[in-house]
Amino acid sequence: MFSMFKTSSQTAPKQSIYDIKINSIDNTPINLSDYKGKKILFVNVASECGFTPQYEELEELYETYKDQLMIIGLPCNQFGGQEPGNADEIKTFCERNYGVTFLITEKIDVKGDQQHPLYQWLTNKDINGVSSSGVKWNFQKYLVDENGHLVDYYYSITKPLSKKITKHLQ
Repeated sequence: MFSMFKTSSQTAPKQSIYDIKINSIDNTPINLSDYKGKKILFVNVASECGFTPQYEELEELYETYKDQLMIIGLPCNQFGGQEPGNADEIKTFCERNYGVTFLITEKIDVKGDQQHPLYQWLTNKDINGVSSSGVKWNFQKYLVDENGHLVDYYYSITKPLSKKITKHLQ
């Protein structure tokens, strides 16, 4: 018997994204399973990047859709040294300049030998069951659905309020 409800060629992730450990900017554990039932937009962020003003649209996206969306900003200093600050400096920058209220994590690596397990999941089809990608620059975005499945990823030039992203939230 076949299912009429299969909507994509996704395979189940080999690891649940909800089992991955990561800390907030305040060094407290974030339990990703708290966001089951919501979409999650993961964005590697930096304070000194040409794309940094996207914080404003990210906050607007979060405020508009926070009943069904969590945004998680992940500071990373791997692209042009554009996130040199420590946790306090990053947090203050985000709050003071952009009024950020969505989650910001500890500073992590999104590529290379020290790639955080979250980005191993987001960028590796063998783990996420959907697609492989490389993180090209700051403010690359990964959207995960309410059930912990990767939906898609978007390069830095895709603005947070783009229809490419918002169509998944309406």
